[in-house]
Amino acid sequence: MTRRREIAVAGCGPAGLAAALLLERAGHQVTLIERFKDPQPLGSGLILQPSGLAVLHELGLAAPLVAAGSRIDRLFGLNAISGSVVLDVRYGALNNGSFGIGIHRAALFDVLFAAVKARPIAIETGIEIADIEAGADGRPAFVTAAGRRVGPFDLAIDASGTRSPLLGRAARPMVRRPLSYGALWANVPLGDDGFDPHALEQRYHRASMMVGVLPIGRHGAEPGPLASVFWSLKPEAHAGWRSAGLASWKAEAERYWPAIAPLLARIVDPDQFTLASYRHQTLPLPYGDRLAFIGDAAHSTSPQLGQGANMALLDALALTRALVAEADLDRALRHYAGLRRWHVRLYQAASRMFTPFYQSDSLLLPLIRDHLVPPLARLPGSGHLLASLVSGLVGDPLRKLDLKEPCMDAAIGRLAFAGEGTRG
Repeated sequence: MTRRREIAVAGCGPAGLAAALLLERAGHQVTLIERFKDPQPLGSGLILQPSGLAVLHELGLAAPLVAAGSRIDRLFGLNAISGSVVLDVRYGALNNGSFGIGIHRAALFDVLFAAVKARPIAIETGIEIADIEAGADGRPAFVTAAGRRVGPFDLAIDASGTRSPLLGRAARPMVRRPLSYGALWANVPLGDDGFDPHALEQRYHRASMMVGVLPIGRHGAEPGPLASVFWSLKPEAHAGWRSAGLASWKAEAERYWPAIAPLLARIVDPDQFTLASYRHQTLPLPYGDRLAFIGDAAHSTSPQLGQGANMALLDALALTRALVAEADLDRALRHYAGLRRWHVRLYQAASRMFTPFYQSDSLLLPLIRDHLVPPLARLPGSGHLLASLVSGLVGDPLRKLDLKEPCMDAAIGRLAFAGEGTRG
């Protein structure tokens, strides 16, 4: 590295925490800024894909997350009426021992935040950022709603998500397309009710109903493993869902998937659920004047491919690599955009293509899905392609960031990398 910079990172999600750690390790002076007084995770469960695990391994944090989560070997879904297979992705098709890790968002946050607190990274909380402005020397400072300036810094990084107030400061305007369907998420004890602890399972009726179960391992004082239960729902239908009551919803879900009844019995209050809304959102150039955007602030998709946190981790590493490679800040920001451009575009295109087949009001698309997926899945090479897509490895993002290809030992749940022993 040719220059030590003062850098501010806004947001304590996976993107912001990982960026703070990577940048401080690269020698920069980092300040992490969070709008909540007490930093906290938002949401329920997610899958750490091999792409994201590669970044966490670089940080030395993969091992505790593999231990805390649940190994996921398969993504599996059936038509709730006919019983036909409409989704079957197996990580084993990659032939390198790969798997995903179902993880509680709070467990991911806890590991990352503990690592941040163990480093000389300044953390400022309770700061609601409203804008950013440059001082007389051109260095940016964050501006709060009350007019307070936080800074200046050599570089500001926006990791505050899809609703960031700074998106208008990007080099090109944001392209947005809200998605009609969101989802309700709740965490419950997985128990011993016949669910595969190593598979994400889903049931579909057309494309307008989806119910699923994702094992997410252990967290906090819970005595046993947990699962995230999720249910497709349009955000504007949430009030009606609450008014109808849990009993009505449970009856509907169990009609489509009777075996889920024991998990639903553990949901006794609608406030156990978190409502998530989704959108396709893209910054054509994820930077502005001394400002970089990472994670959902730079790009977001539906959760169908399970890439959100993993793409954010790749962004954080790409930006760090670019700042090391380029002494000039403008060139570094362009280099960062170049490192991520094609991978982001590939996955956003895939999300736009596949999402309507699984979450939409279309009657035709799910019919096509149900008739074409089974024969297509039997074609030579299709299993490997689907597993690569879900793993986040299409487009070869790891090579661009000089990361080792994941090579996990599913038998013992340990993480290693091609050509080296387990570390982290």
